[in-house]
Amino acid sequence: MKTLQEDINEACEVLKRGGVILYPTDTIWGIGCDATNSDAVKRVYEIKRRADNKALIVLTDSMTKVDFYVDEVPDIAYDLVDMAVKPLTVIYSGARNLAPELMGEDGTVGIRVTREAVSQGLCRRFRKAIVSTSANVSGEPSPTTFAEISDEIKSAVDYIVEARQDETHPAQASSIIMLGKGGLVKVIRE
Repeated sequence: MKTLQEDINEACEVLKRGGVILYPTDTIWGIGCDATNSDAVKRVYEIKRRADNKALIVLTDSMTKVDFYVDEVPDIAYDLVDMAVKPLTVIYSGARNLAPELMGEDGTVGIRVTREAVSQGLCRRFRKAIVSTSANVSGEPSPTTFAEISDEIKSAVDYIVEARQDETHPAQASSIIMLGKGGLVKVIRE
């Protein structure tokens, strides 16, 4: 069995080559790739058999890095992320420095700052945002444990992180909010 650091290092090498990984996050298991690589993002859409007009979210390990991917981070975003008691995905306007396929038609992007050890370690080591989308074919239920992920998904990715595969406690999706002009906060999913 690999150490967590060896596992993260191998996953990052795959990401650097434009590969797709399967990894545990602060919510459910995710299919991930380099969020700045259009070809890799297109592959994630293919694996999920998902329409490419449905935006995907990205993970990063700190609010400091969010600044690089959004024109302007509203001050309230820092407070909301700090105070969140469960994982929180924030939809920001003015997305930049990401694969265009990740952005909504209105130029928005969903970003979550992860505090979970594996996904945070991946983001730190990789030094770029990583796509995070549920490890299922679109339209099928999202798996809440590694054991629920289909063989089709497992065989379609280039690397599967070993950490946390044996956990049986079902994971939950994040809350999602959208930040609008003038400090408007809209709850998309609680």
